[in-house]
Amino acid sequence: MQPYENTAMGEITEIHGKLSATFDSGKTLPLEYRRAQLLALARLTQDNAEALLGALHSDLGRHKFEGNMPEISPPISACIHAANSLEEWMKPDKPQVEEWRSFYNTSIYKAPKGVAIIIVPWNYPIALSLQPLIGAIAAGCTCVVKPSEYSPAVSSLLAGLFPKYLDPEAFAIVNGAEAETTRLLELKWDHIFFVGSPRVGRIVAAAAAKNLTPVTLELGGKSPVFIDTNHVDLEIVAKRVLWGKTQNTGQACIAPDYVVVPRSQQDALVAAFQKAYDSFWPHPKGSLDEKSEMANIIHSKSQTRLQSLISGTKGTVAIGGKSEGKRIELTVVKDVKIDDVLMDDEIFGPILPILPVDDVHEAIRIIRNRPTPLVIYLFTENAATIELFVHKTRSGQLVMNDTFFQGGVYEMPAGGCGESGYGSYMGKYSFDSFTHLRGSINIPLTMEPFMALRYPPYTEETYNSALTAGSRAHIPAA
Repeated sequence: MQPYENTAMGEITEIHGKLSATFDSGKTLPLEYRRAQLLALARLTQDNAEALLGALHSDLGRHKFEGNMPEISPPISACIHAANSLEEWMKPDKPQVEEWRSFYNTSIYKAPKGVAIIIVPWNYPIALSLQPLIGAIAAGCTCVVKPSEYSPAVSSLLAGLFPKYLDPEAFAIVNGAEAETTRLLELKWDHIFFVGSPRVGRIVAAAAAKNLTPVTLELGGKSPVFIDTNHVDLEIVAKRVLWGKTQNTGQACIAPDYVVVPRSQQDALVAAFQKAYDSFWPHPKGSLDEKSEMANIIHSKSQTRLQSLISGTKGTVAIGGKSEGKRIELTVVKDVKIDDVLMDDEIFGPILPILPVDDVHEAIRIIRNRPTPLVIYLFTENAATIELFVHKTRSGQLVMNDTFFQGGVYEMPAGGCGESGYGSYMGKYSFDSFTHLRGSINIPLTMEPFMALRYPPYTEETYNSALTAGSRAHIPAA
C-alpha cells in the first residue's frame, strides 16, 4: 500500500484547472462515457474489495463483515443500477402545461452542474466517497474527492486506484488536512458535497456562499429512538438498537444517539439490552480486545471526550462503561434527564442514554424541542403512533423498526433537514444533486399573429382583448 501523502498546493490548482478544461470540452456529456465510468467505478470497488476492507481495518479497526455491508456491496450495486438507469434519468422531462400553451415544447433538460467536489469524513471513507461520486459521474460532472486525513490507509489506496480505473482528466483524489481543504474551498466549484459535523458544515457553507456555489450538506445530530413498548417485541428491539449503535462503535452520523421509552418499561428495556449485549459478545469478561469486532475510537482526543461523558453523566451506568486502549465498551446509561451532559451534543461514540418519559406525547415534545435530527428511529407496530411521528416530528429520515440499515438502501434519499443539513443523495437522488434542471420552451415564430396584442402602444382596447384572450383562471369556491 502506498504511503499517505498530502497533495501539493500547486497541484491542487492544476487539478482544478484540468477538470474544468475537461468539463468545458464536453467529454463527460455522452451517455456511453458516463456509463463506462460508472462501471469502471464498480470494478474498482469489486476488484479491490479485500484491499479496501484491509485499509478500513488499518484505519478504524473495523471487522471486514461490518465494513463490507455499508462500504463495498451497496456502492457496487448503486453503480450498476445507475449505469442501467442512466438513459432514463438523462431524458428531458415534459411537464404537463395548460392546454393553450401545449405547443410551446416545454422541456426540462438534465444539465450537469459542472466541476464538483466531494469532501468526505473519516468514519465511512469508502461509501461516503463513492455514493455521491456515482451521482456526479452519472450527472456528467467532473469531480474531486477529498478524503479525510484521519483515514490515511483508505485515502492512499483510493488515490492510487482512481487513475487506474477512472478517467484521470475528469476525476481525482486530493489528500490532505485543514490547509489543503481550505485551499480547495477557495477555488470556484459548481457544486460542493460535504458530509461531516454542523460546525464544519457552516464553514463549508460560508466558503460556498462567496461564489454562490450550491451545496449539499449531510450533517450529524442527535438521532433519537422512541420505543412504543406496548406494541413491539422488546428483545428484538434491543438487539436492533444495540446493533445500530455498535456500527463503527457509534461513530456514525446515523447512529442511534439516545433512547426515549415509557418510564414504566425502562428496567425491562435495560434487561433486554443486557441480554442482547451478552449474546453479541459471549466471551469471558476481561480485556476489551475480546470485543475486537467493535471498531477503534478514532483518536485519543475523542477517547478522552467520551470518557468524560461517562464520568460526567448524572444517569446510572447500567451496562459497560470501561475504557481501554483505543476502545470503549458499549455503554448503556439509564435515568438520563434532558439537561444531562449526554444530551448536550451528538455523542458519536458507543454511549447510549435512556430517557424515561410518561408517554408518547412527552417523547415527541422532547424530540421537537431539539435541533432537527438526521434520523428518527421509531419502534412500533401501532398505526396511531406512526401517524403521530409522521405528522408531528421533523427529521431527515424516519426509519421504523430498525436502525442504521437504511444506509444501504440507495433507492431512497438520504439527507438532513435544518440543523442536520440540506439536500439529498443515494441512487437517483445523487444524480439529482449534481444536476441542474434547465427549463426550456420554444415559442414558434408562426404564433406571431397571436402575440401582436402584447406589443406597445398599450390601449384600453388591447388591454380588454388581452384579458379575453388570456381568460383569467376561474378560482373555485373554498
